[in-house]
Order: sequence, then C-alpha cells, then structure tokens
Amino acid sequence: MSPAGPASGEPPRLRRDLGLVSLVAIVFFSVSGGPYGIEDVVPTFGPGLALLLLVLTPIVWSLPVSLAMAELASAMPDEGGYVTWVRRAFGPFWSFQVGWWSWIDSFVDVAVYPALAAEYTQFWAPDLAPLGRAVIVTAFVVVLTGLNVLGVRPVGRAAVALGATALLPVALMVVVGVTRLTTLPGRPFLAAHETLGGGVGLGLAVVMWNYSGWDTPSTTLGETRAPERAFGRALFAALPLITAAYVLPVAVTLATATTEPGAWKTGSWPRLAQAFGGAWLGHLVAAGAVVAVAGQFLSQLLTNSRLPYVLARDGQMPRVLSTVHPRFGTPWVAVLVSAALYTTLGALSFKELVVLDMWLYSLSLIVELAAFVWLRVSEPGLARPWRVPGSTGSALVVAAVPSGLSVLAMATAGWTNTIAGLIAAASGLLAYAMLARRGP
Repeated sequence: MSPAGPASGEPPRLRRDLGLVSLVAIVFFSVSGGPYGIEDVVPTFGPGLALLLLVLTPIVWSLPVSLAMAELASAMPDEGGYVTWVRRAFGPFWSFQVGWWSWIDSFVDVAVYPALAAEYTQFWAPDLAPLGRAVIVTAFVVVLTGLNVLGVRPVGRAAVALGATALLPVALMVVVGVTRLTTLPGRPFLAAHETLGGGVGLGLAVVMWNYSGWDTPSTTLGETRAPERAFGRALFAALPLITAAYVLPVAVTLATATTEPGAWKTGSWPRLAQAFGGAWLGHLVAAGAVVAVAGQFLSQLLTNSRLPYVLARDGQMPRVLSTVHPRFGTPWVAVLVSAALYTTLGALSFKELVVLDMWLYSLSLIVELAAFVWLRVSEPGLARPWRVPGSTGSALVVAAVPSGLSVLAMATAGWTNTIAGLIAAASGLLAYAMLARRGP
C-alpha cells in the first residue's frame, strides 16, 4: 500500500515513522557501522595503544556526549535536534552556525562512504580503473538517495537489515579468530620508531571519528515515535554494541598473529580476515564492509539532509529546501541537494577526508555541549523526562571532557585542515548575512 498523503488542503508534513529498533540502527550507522575503516589505528599507534584507545575513547568521549544528547532530546524532542537546542540556548545566530557547520561537515563526512565502498570493492577488483571507481560511487549514491526520498520508514527498515548483515561477518570473524589465537593482541604496544605522542594528528582523529556522531540522529526527532525517551534508549543500546564491534575483531585478529601491523590499512579487513580464516571469510567480510558503508551513507543522508530543511523551515535558507514530498513525507529537495554535493567529493581518499571532518565536527560539538550546560543553568525548571544524574557540576564534567578532546583533535589536525576548517567556519558568517535576513 502506498503511503497516504496529508488531508486535502493541508501542507505536506513529516511523519513520525521511526521506531526504537530503527532508531538504534540509525544511531549505529551514524556513529560506526562496524570496524570497517578503523584499520589505520594499528600501524598509526601500534597494536597495544590502538586497543587501549578503542577501549578508552567510548568512555571518555562517546559516553559523556551521549549523556548530554539524551538529556537535551528528552527536554526538546523537536525536528532539527541540536540546531533547535542551540537556538533555545543562544539564539538564531548560533543555531544557524551549528546547522551550517554541520551541513558543511557532512559534505566531507558522508562523502567518505562512497569512497570507502569503492576501496573495499577493490578486494575483488584490485586494478579498478578511475572510471570504474566513479561508476561505483555514483551508483551507490543514486540508489541510496532514492530510498531516502521514499520515506523514513523504509530507511529505518533498511538500516536494520543492513546493520544485521554488516555485523554477521564481524561476528564470524571473531568466532573463527578465537580458534586460532597464538599471542597476546597488544604486542608491540607502540608502532616502530614512534613515541607515545607520535602520529597523534591522524591517529587520534581516526579513533574519535569512528566514535563520533551521537548527536547526528537527533535531527530526526520530529520523525521519531516517543522521541523524548526513544533517543536516549537508542544511544545507550548502540554504545556497547559499537564498542564491541571495534574492540573484539581488532583484538582477535591481532592475537592470531597472521599479519604484520603494517598490513593494516583502510580497506584491509577482508585480507586480514582471509589470512586466518580462508578465502570464504575474506569474501564475506568484504561484502559486509560494502553493506556497512551503504548503511552509513543511507543513515547519514537521512539525518544530515534535515539540517538545510530545518534552517529553511525557520527562514534561514532558501525556502525550497523546506519542501516536503506530498506522498512520502520527506524533505526531498534537501535530500537531493545534499546527495548531489556528497557525490562531488566522493572521489577524494579516506585519509584526505577524515581529519578535516573531525575538525569541523568538533567545532559544532563544542557549541552543542555549551548549550547543554547553559540550559542547565539558565532553565533549571525545564522539563527533562531523562537527565544526567547529579548537579550542575556533573553537567560541567560531562561537557568538559569531550570538549577538551575536541580542542585537542582540532589542534593536532595539521595546518591544511585547520585552515580549511577556519574557512568553513567563516563561511557561516557570510551565509548568515546573506540568507538569515529571511528569518522571522
């Protein structure tokens, strides 16, 4: 049966079609999608330090961010999520900046996934020509964009199916690897010729990037059933799942001692799995990787396309971006515009994208965490069905730790990424001056 449109005479509107299980899958793909893409931490840091970072990062980075986002979502379960929260705390200027920065960030972030899908496809076609890579990237974007136009319910259901399919090879890799353990997984602790602080720029950015995005699904709160409670539950269900999906396959594969740390690089999971599990496992993991990045693109196009929609709805971007499809209840113009922009960056390599992405994401997150603390102080009576336990001091700690790590990631990103990030941030000032005059 085709979805019903709005009653005659009513403008098209978004639909609350995302249930809890679908939201968990969208959070999973917004943050992770599995261990695919984490390989670089092993040669960058060394096996021992890589494992330590994979265990500690969700505790000091992901958990506090999740706590803050869960409280804000329970208090203000509105479409646009963190854009709405920052607007309430600091007004329309800063909410526009956060929305704009995050959308610019998504040009870098979401473009990673078609590129990563092409890299994993090279397991079957190692001599893939540039034209073949371009065809894969374009087809990837077109199919998943079409699904996004059809509505949040099919996207949610597809995310659940893709999540289960992506995790199955990871589970099998762990099971097979456990039967072939030969050494402790943390040796050597540091990469050869590296100090403890060496390689922090890319390595730290990759680890934090692979544990980032807990705020991203909040943009769909207006399309989620019972969002004031579902969002927090989805975050806290996804956190241990994501941590296990990173730590277990890395630890088990290292403990098989079948490949040297230098063989770990972006797109190498199929070859790593094949080394101890045989060709069948390598092919299965390669397929799982492609499925995982498809789920990531699908989910992040859903969540990031709501940014221009919400800004346009509030009169701060061209009104056409707030157009809702009369049949499917999706902001289809914002979806198509976002997807077109992502496609233009799909030819860049993963390493070129990830550090810049972390810089831009950190900038927005610092403002969001500041809004969390400010609303605790300025509106203590605001109804919060779920809140971070403790006083304002607890809220300060929850915000301070990830904010400090964000500043560290920005400071170690390198001059090229820092300059690019500053230019992107400054573009928000220009865009606000040009577009926000249309606001109410």
